Amino acid sequence: MVTIFLTSCRGYPRLLNFPFDRGGRGLNSSSSEVTPQVTSSYIVFVSDRNGSQDVYLFDAQKRQLIALPGLNSLDEVASHPSISEDGRYLVFSANRQGKSNIYLYDRQTQQKRSLTDNLAAEVRNPMINADGDRIAFEIAQDGQWDIMIYDRSGNPFN
Repeated sequence: MVTIFLTSCRGYPRLLNFPFDRGGRGLNSSSSEVTPQVTSSYIVFVSDRNGSQDVYLFDAQKRQLIALPGLNSLDEVASHPSISEDGRYLVFSANRQGKSNIYLYDRQTQQKRSLTDNLAAEVRNPMINADGDRIAFEIAQDGQWDIMIYDRSGNPFN
């Protein structure tokens, strides 16, 4: 049994107890797992448990990993995932061949798409709001980091 104490999470600090699964099918593994985000029902995180840095989703109520078909790619290094409160939308940053992008994944349609392909800038640290309709992220333009907010369609929010 592995015990995790989560702080700096939305809501209150919580103590999570989930069994350790050596096969990597549970929440805890011997691999590196960074930047978890916790909602009332889900924990989304990045892990290198399969040999590449991928996004994983854990259902805290059912105590099992949820399959994310079409999300992870062997040629991407994923980081900083965030999930809407209902668990439908995930955003994350990924680096592919030296270019960083922010991706939106819809669990209902199992489709992933880049929100930032048209930006000639470095992007990182996306966060989706609870409703899943706004995505904030950092962007490096003109030598400094700024915050951009996009809607789910990939348009800047004004």
